[in-house]
Amino acid sequence: MSHHSPPLALSMQLTLRALAHLLRYPDAALRAHLPELQAALQQEAALAAPRLAELEQLLQRLQQSSGLTVEAEYVELFDRGRSTALHLFEHVHGDSRDRGPAMIDLLQTYEQAGLYLDADDLPDYLPVLLEFASTQPAERARAFLHETAHIVRAIFSALLKRQSPYACVLAAVLELAGEAAEPVPVAADPDLDQAWAEPAAFDGCASSGQTRPDQPQPIRFVKPSHPSHQGAQT
Repeated sequence: MSHHSPPLALSMQLTLRALAHLLRYPDAALRAHLPELQAALQQEAALAAPRLAELEQLLQRLQQSSGLTVEAEYVELFDRGRSTALHLFEHVHGDSRDRGPAMIDLLQTYEQAGLYLDADDLPDYLPVLLEFASTQPAERARAFLHETAHIVRAIFSALLKRQSPYACVLAAVLELAGEAAEPVPVAADPDLDQAWAEPAAFDGCASSGQTRPDQPQPIRFVKPSHPSHQGAQT
């Protein structure tokens, strides 16, 4: 397997937005726009042909499978597994109190660039990060994505382990960050009941929801001093 980073795209605004949509819940509204996502990926050609072919297969699967099937698979994949969660701070801070200040800091980064979130979105949700990156010049977007690459790589690896077709979306994000899409070892998810168990009253916090000693790498976001866009369009 090659350890060389992929070539860097000159423009990736449309590609980032398409990837952001592909990682959202595949309801009927999103599935109706799949041809537009496919056209955007092909038009911009920010990704290498083999990666585009993988994304094409995912798009076809989402189009050809029943809505109930793809929606159930999405929930099982992203909502019921910690290692594949799309909320990035879940992988860094877990449920610890450090997550709140990190969320506020990231939200302020978005708002300084003119991006205001819907009430349903949290700032560390990967599709939201990709939407924000799409509003930035290519070099700034790449630097921003690079800051999250170690977390994205962990999610990518977990998706590969599950043989999920969504792995190609995370691989595409890594490539746009100037990183090689190479897997790293990932720990198995705990049983769902254990993962969601509440600690006993007055007995402290559950260790599984803390700073994750198996993932010590910090995450740092650089706030752009002169944002060049006022808002994000989807």
